[in-house]
Amino acid sequence: MSDIVLAGGVEKMTDIGGDGATFALSTAADAEYEVYNGVTFPGLYAMMAVAHMDAYGTTREQLAAVSVKNHANGAKNPHAQYPFELTVERVLNSVMIADPLTILDCSPITDGAAAVIVCPLEMAKDLTKNKPIKVLASTHATDTIALHSRENLAWLGAVAAAGELAYAQAGLSPSDIDLVEVHDCFTIAEVCAIEALGFFERGKGGASAESGETAIGGRIPVNASGGLKSKGHPVGATGIAQIIEVTKQLRGEADKRQVEGAKIGMTQNMGGTGGSCVVHILGAE
Repeated sequence: MSDIVLAGGVEKMTDIGGDGATFALSTAADAEYEVYNGVTFPGLYAMMAVAHMDAYGTTREQLAAVSVKNHANGAKNPHAQYPFELTVERVLNSVMIADPLTILDCSPITDGAAAVIVCPLEMAKDLTKNKPIKVLASTHATDTIALHSRENLAWLGAVAAAGELAYAQAGLSPSDIDLVEVHDCFTIAEVCAIEALGFFERGKGGASAESGETAIGGRIPVNASGGLKSKGHPVGATGIAQIIEVTKQLRGEADKRQVEGAKIGMTQNMGGTGGSCVVHILGAE
């Protein structure tokens, strides 16, 4: 319907207190049971973490390694909210928010904005001198809003469904992806997302950051930007910020956090505890 579209997102979260931000965010959870009874997203993701630990033997140290890896990446991102490095010990010994998640397992309250322009490929070549990046897939899937309504608390069904649709749409498989930005609102969210997207078998995602497989230079770099954890999580802008990071990577413009030889990238953004999910696959022209 339109040749040129500006897609933008913005969030201003710091003008209110933590309780106000918590309430606003809770509208993405189940109001009748979860929110009414006082559970917040740290509590919900803590339940997911416990379920993953019980089912697969995932450890606190492995979750902490996700935070350490993402902060190492964010330290190289000039737009990151918290561009400092961490250690596993510091994550483990930080303030407990919802067992087993400490404050350094959680993404922060963030202000931010992001925007991209989408247009036909040939038009892009005339409009800008920048290297055009192609949208190879754009998919969406949903699940129950309530975490307690799912058969498996440690599995993100909407992410798996959106990922499968995206791979089919692009004619690709997980092994074709050079890097991925996922919705790591909590460290366990990254673990569950990379399993649901097919980069790791169920239960194997916990060891990914610890082993270095998801680091820049690893088998599948995850959250080279620093992710929501280090870069920040301005909720309304997060999805487009992921697109911008992958675009920079595919253009070779990511400076110190550049994934060498990146040609195809993926983004995964979700709402709540995975009640909805959007996946994009982008390719360098």
